[in-house]
Amino acid sequence: MLHYLRHVHGTGPSYRIVTLTAFADVAALAAAQDRVEHGDLAPLAARMDELRHSVTTKTVRPLPWSVDALDLAAVPTADVDHRAAVFMEDTVWPDQGKIAEYIERSGAHYARWMASDEHDETELLRIEAAYESVYGGGIRNEIILWQRVTRLDWMPGLLIMEVPEHLKAPGTWMHDALQLRDQWESKLLRSTRWSPLP
Repeated sequence: MLHYLRHVHGTGPSYRIVTLTAFADVAALAAAQDRVEHGDLAPLAARMDELRHSVTTKTVRPLPWSVDALDLAAVPTADVDHRAAVFMEDTVWPDQGKIAEYIERSGAHYARWMASDEHDETELLRIEAAYESVYGGGIRNEIILWQRVTRLDWMPGLLIMEVPEHLKAPGTWMHDALQLRDQWESKLLRSTRWSPLP
């Protein structure tokens, strides 16, 4: 497990937990699933089911322009105590037949701008990773953008004011991405202090 997060109250459904778990490959994923369904993790899975109403899972892989490979051996497995962090999870559903173009253009446009000096001056978010669902994820494939909120003191402004016009003008990603998708969903997620990664 990489992250254990809570959906921030007031920003969507309450009492939702989000976890991100990484596997080295499909074989490791299959082995873990077998342990949960029939092996040593089955009793724990049954106990967890008593504590929740439902569970939804997605299998995703990093986009080509996303982060470098994660060193799974370096992920802490012992007790940790991190300062809580807030993440924005943006999920988009590119128009039919546009997913490959969306992946390419989001890397060439949005990710490049996010890494630029221009963005550094007003940075509210920093891209941590970007994923594509590989075994479903709704009616159409999904793209999931995982961003760390770097300026918590700016969050009230985000909640009470419209996005500035210059960030929605032609040539910006908020504008140009409308050629490839017409909606997205954002969630604010807060990590726990004991989440393996900060």
